[in-house]
Amino acid sequence: MLNVPKQIKIFLCVGATDMRKGFDTLAAVVRDTLRLDPLSGQLFVFRSRRGDRVKLLWWDGDGWALFYKRLEAGSFSFPAAREGQSSLTISAADFAMLLEGVDLASVRRARRYRRPA
Repeated sequence: MLNVPKQIKIFLCVGATDMRKGFDTLAAVVRDTLRLDPLSGQLFVFRSRRGDRVKLLWWDGDGWALFYKRLEAGSFSFPAAREGQSSLTISAADFAMLLEGVDLASVRRARRYRRPA
């Protein structure tokens, strides 16, 4: 479906978003609500109130790209956010599973090495 490079961060907007919003209004949500730079080249994902639609906003360096998906049945299941959190960062692998309908809360991961911060 979509091939997102590993170096691109994917931010999920945890609140419901009005799907009538376009490029400029979604960029304003990124800037004002998420407190992130919409021109950073990262991918921003917005979910509808019912959860059956998502919009992806991405700045590719010289213009906006907008991807919109509506499910005929079911809904997208975003991970739960902590109190006061307006966005979550997920990996490209998690994003692919989310678009395929996998509930990320039910995914069990094997232990892997992580470099200390």
